[in-house]
Amino acid sequence: MKTRILTCLLVLLVGKTQAQLSAPDNIATSKGPLTIQPVEHASLVLTVAGKTIYADPSGGADLFKGLAAPDVIIITDIHGDHFDPKNMDAVKTASTILVVPQAVADKMPEADKAHMVVVNNDGTTTQAGISIHAIPMYNIPGGPDAKHPKGRGNGYILGIGGKNIYLSGDTEGIPEMRALKNIDVAFVCMNLPYTMDVPHAADAVLAFKPAIVYPYHYRGQNGLSDVNEFKKLVNEGNKNIEVRLRNWYPQK
Repeated sequence: MKTRILTCLLVLLVGKTQAQLSAPDNIATSKGPLTIQPVEHASLVLTVAGKTIYADPSGGADLFKGLAAPDVIIITDIHGDHFDPKNMDAVKTASTILVVPQAVADKMPEADKAHMVVVNNDGTTTQAGISIHAIPMYNIPGGPDAKHPKGRGNGYILGIGGKNIYLSGDTEGIPEMRALKNIDVAFVCMNLPYTMDVPHAADAVLAFKPAIVYPYHYRGQNGLSDVNEFKKLVNEGNKNIEVRLRNWYPQK
């Protein structure tokens, strides 16, 4: 009897953990629906036409249970909330392609290098039928003490079925971000002291005008950034930008 009770409790706890992820969103593309699954902090999963991309899988392998295995994993930077080797090993398969900047490649185990594609700022690769273009992500001002110096990490623009999906990585409202054009879906960070604050993030979004923007990566030194304020600032500046607020911290 005790065993049955404990088993039921375990099932309930596992179900609760998995149910805490935000419900996925779908975006229409020429390849069919693009499913967007927020996971945790900087981690998300994109699936279209039977192909799945993981971005910065971190936060623990349990968060990815029940999700399709990745055909491609993209990593933006070397920090543990983006590059988590233990978690990556737990979620990838023997055929998963790893798209990374050189700074991450330098930290990769030798066994992973056969399936690794190095792409630095302004480079492009196509994997699983998806165009992956790397753009800069960095702090202003730069210099040797910057948490994210220019050239080390990548933001990414993914070309998926005629849609452009932008992942900011760890950055501020840099000129390269503000100059973006024709972005259909953007994921934009906002967490001090590592990236930028809410007003700066909103101002950058108003500059490049994505059709849809998700605030993500918003856990900072003093807790979570005010994403409702971000939405207010963006919509006061441009009511045509759809701001989607999702739960990026399911373990909280």
